[in-house]
Amino acid sequence: MESMFGGLLSRLARVQFTVGYVAVLLAVSCAILVLGPHAHDILVQRASTNLHNLAHGHIGTLLGSAFVVDAGPLYFWLPFLTCLLVLAELHLRTMRLFLAFLVGHIGATLVVAAALATEVEVGWLPTSITRASDVGMSYGALAVIGAMTAAIPAPWRPAWVGWWISVGLTCAVMGADFTDAGHTVAVILGVLVSARFRQPIHWTQARMLMLVGSSGFGFLVLAHHWGTMAAAPVAGALGAFVAYKIVQRRSGRTVGPAPVAEDEESLSGQLPVLAG
Repeated sequence: MESMFGGLLSRLARVQFTVGYVAVLLAVSCAILVLGPHAHDILVQRASTNLHNLAHGHIGTLLGSAFVVDAGPLYFWLPFLTCLLVLAELHLRTMRLFLAFLVGHIGATLVVAAALATEVEVGWLPTSITRASDVGMSYGALAVIGAMTAAIPAPWRPAWVGWWISVGLTCAVMGADFTDAGHTVAVILGVLVSARFRQPIHWTQARMLMLVGSSGFGFLVLAHHWGTMAAAPVAGALGAFVAYKIVQRRSGRTVGPAPVAEDEESLSGQLPVLAG
């Protein structure tokens, strides 16, 4: 019994970020349900990383917003989010997962805020957008999807990156919402962060199934409208194919038989033979 308990603790230690973050999410979400709609509205308003809060110095919302999720039933999104974070933490390790999530969540938030502030300043958007609610884990989760590039076998990484960026751009254009643009930025930031990660890749059947579930979750976060759900797979497949072919062609040009031997033979026939 003691050995079983010790084994469980050692396994949980490998996914400590996931355990801690999911536990806080679960506690906050349950508290919101218990307190009711009014408390929910107040918490979302205060935790939102909108222009109004940021302009008034509420910098804490950059972190606090990641723990307030306003995205449908808890029983639907939490298991898939947990699956994604567990998979990423097993492959990337705890600190790298934390870095990818943090860069994606805060980075995408700041990029979106800067774009919205510019558009409001020039009159392209109404000032009411400055108080729009913007909470949740979606930026961080999609950055983790992008960071998983480091765990994808090298031959398939271009297709992986091409798929997610193409899907994100399609959803950002068709959705025409600032959160859709933020999702795309988060994916790109995750891919960029993954370029700094180096670790052995170890896939099992269970982890492959987790990847399928996590990818489906990421796709639904990006393409959350019927129109984008129809168009995004086509754009993603095209982007994956193009990216794969481009990298394949480049590697074919750089890796190949060098014509050194042929040149040496021709030169040896032209140079005089020095005999002793």
